[in-house]
Parts: sequence; C-alpha cells; structure tokens
Amino acid sequence: MASKSPRQKTGNELWLHLAKRIAQTVFVLFCVATLTFFLVRLTGDPVKAILPDNASLEQETALRAQLGLDQPLLNQYLSYMGGVIRFDFGDSLYFREAALPLILSRLPATIELAAGALIFALIVSIPAGMVAALRRGKSTDSAVVATVLIGQSTPAFFVGIILILIFAVNLSWLPSSGMGGLSHLILPAITLGLYSMAMITRLLRSSLIDVLGEDYIRTARAKGLSRWQGIRDHALKNAALPVVTIVGLEIGNLLGGAILTEQVFSWPGVGRLTVEAITNRDFALIQAIVLFLSLVFVVTNLLVDIAYAFIDPRVRLSK
Repeated sequence: MASKSPRQKTGNELWLHLAKRIAQTVFVLFCVATLTFFLVRLTGDPVKAILPDNASLEQETALRAQLGLDQPLLNQYLSYMGGVIRFDFGDSLYFREAALPLILSRLPATIELAAGALIFALIVSIPAGMVAALRRGKSTDSAVVATVLIGQSTPAFFVGIILILIFAVNLSWLPSSGMGGLSHLILPAITLGLYSMAMITRLLRSSLIDVLGEDYIRTARAKGLSRWQGIRDHALKNAALPVVTIVGLEIGNLLGGAILTEQVFSWPGVGRLTVEAITNRDFALIQAIVLFLSLVFVVTNLLVDIAYAFIDPRVRLSK
C-alpha cells in the first residue's frame, strides 16, 4: 500500500483538527445554553416585571400559563433545547417578538461600534508598539508603557463618563449619546477600543523586542540593510504573528464586551439590548443573547486557530 504524501498527511491533520474544534464548539455551546437556562431562573419571576404592581393573582396566573412558565422546569428545558436545535430561540417576554430577529436587528450597530473600536486600537497601537520597542528604556518607552497600564486598568464605563464630561459637556465638540454619523461613533469607539489598544501595544512591543535580538536581524544589519529596512522586511513580519492572533480574538471580545459602553452612550446595539433584557427578566431574550455571543466568540477563536496554522508554517497541528 502506497504511503500518503506529506501534503496528504497535513490535509488529513487539518481536517481532523477542524472536526475536533467543531465538536468542542458544539459542546461549549451546549454547556452555555444549559447554564444560562438555569441561572436566569434564579433572578426571579418575569411575570412580576411585566405586569403592573396592582395586577391580580388571576392575571399573573394567566400570563404565566401563556408564557409557558407554569410547566415543570425539566419540560421548559427540553422545550428550549429542542428550539435551539431548530434555531428557534423563542419569543421575547417583554418585546413580544422572536428573540433571534430582535438580536439581528441590533447587531449592525454593535458591529459598527466594534469595527470603529478595532480601527482605533490598530491605528494607535501599531506605531506606539514600534516606537516603544525601538526606544526601549528611554522616556518614550516609559510613556507608552504607562499609557498601556492605564488603558488596561481603567474600566470602560469610567473612561466613557470622563470622555463625555470633557468632549461633550465642557467642550461641546462631540455628541454624548445616540447613534448617527461619525461624530457619534468617536467617543464610544475610543472607550471600547482603549483596552484592546493597550493589549496590542504591549504585545507588539514585547514581540518586536524579542525579534530585534535575533541573530538574523544582526546579520541583516551587517549586510548593509538600514535599521528601518531590517525592521520592515524581517522583524515586523515575525513580530506581527502573535499580534494577528490577538486581533482575531479581540474581534469576539469587542462584539461581546460592548455592554457597558453601549449603555453609557445609549448606543442601540446588542449590548444595550442585553441590559434591557436583564432589567426586564426576559428569560428567552437573555438566553438567546448569551448563546449568540458565545457562538460569535467560539467561532472567532476557531477561525483564528485555523488561520494561525496557515500564517505561521512552524505551527504543526497536534495529533
């Protein structure tokens, strides 16, 4: 029997790795759906949040039966999981419409905010990380490191409030809330992207410092390449590999982590919808949002994991 070529073996390993990751993704989503279903029911009775305070016991009983909350918990769980398999996440208890279309209607606003935050993070972090690495130990490097520490340790809601007070209230340069043109996007995008900017800057700085100390960089300089040519043609490409991974992961983090930012700036996205669902104890909507954001995150991780194997030829898929 003829042995398989190295290319065939690599292809088989890739498909096996992909199948394993898909199975892991399905298992993670199952666990998320199960935990969310039981945890949200610890928050109280949604009927109390929907009906007015003077509602009668008969009205509460009728609404509970209409929503299916009078059924045994196991029956509710089996019905919910059956709907998830059919991509039917039920109807929102508060908005009285299907949960998934409601999420998808808010998704473009969240994508716009996440894209703006990622663009801000990349525009600032790439030159800042390069400057800090090239001027290691100097005042410029210290300033960048201090900024990174502030960006990673400051909560998003605090940053948003400070930006609103400075640029919207005191200077009146930018609007403080709502969704509109580019001016409405600037403050929430900076608020959301500040943590990602700090993380990418720190990673690029450390990665570039490591690469600049390699022998092939010194060899390139000895052959007559200028410092900038050595960085551009050799160092930056290798130093960017872990940064590409982090950027891919940050896409999922930005989409799922915009809850506080959207609430502070009244941005009509999935994050603000999540707060409304929690406030109204909207079981179906909370479950759908958590499962949807989990799906976005794990799929993003899967794509980054697969892409990294193609970006870096040194990476070998585990058997």
